[in-house]
Amino acid sequence: MIGSKILSFENLTSTNTYASGLLRTETVGEGTIIRASYQWGGRGQSGNAWESEAGKNLLISIILYPVTISPADQFLISMAISLGICDFLEKEIPGCKIKWPNDIYVKNDKIAGILIENSVMDNRLVSSIAGIGLNINQRKFTGNAPNPVSLSILTGKEYNTDICLSELSMAIDKRYYHLIAGESEMIRNDYKSRLYRINEWSGFRDKDGTFKGRILSVNEYGMLIIEQGGGIIKEFAFKEVDFIHEDHSNP
Repeated sequence: MIGSKILSFENLTSTNTYASGLLRTETVGEGTIIRASYQWGGRGQSGNAWESEAGKNLLISIILYPVTISPADQFLISMAISLGICDFLEKEIPGCKIKWPNDIYVKNDKIAGILIENSVMDNRLVSSIAGIGLNINQRKFTGNAPNPVSLSILTGKEYNTDICLSELSMAIDKRYYHLIAGESEMIRNDYKSRLYRINEWSGFRDKDGTFKGRILSVNEYGMLIIEQGGGIIKEFAFKEVDFIHEDHSNP
């Protein structure tokens, strides 16, 4: 399903913006991919910009209609997309992780970002746009992102981005199939097993300041469960907590 139709562009403001406009004006087949060689207004989580050299990476948005998923469970879509990207990368670089909620990391460097935009109407999920920026061949990054990396930097190889897109589409399609088939527990468990720095003591920052804690899991709504010093366990929604540094010591 995913990638059965691909709309390719040399330049776009952002693939998610284009996909959103398309959904407002016409009927679009599920799994349609919007692809750009370059986007000058690429968006990441929290409104962050996404740096990408023209023609070097994969900048795509996938249009989905996950109507079997309730709005309360919409984080499952993010989980499935994240896992699909990891499945694709595993063939070249084993051990990639998902930095909550959905950045893809190799060791401590970010190789991909995801922006999911869901449309809810009458308490049901009617459409989802899954925007993905995946660094493939870019070797130099000039923006202010602290830790970008690409497949080419990690392996020393140059990749055909068309082939990469085909393989990525198949990997995500498999995960999406499991999602709409109701295999949510498998998706949740696989996502948790790939969480970046799970069960490792790290520095965090929330609205009250900084603290040491370790990630225990993610709840059914996608909230991050962190154990703080003294055995205190808290749950955090998106934007409520951030990593601040690496620290392996117990509190």
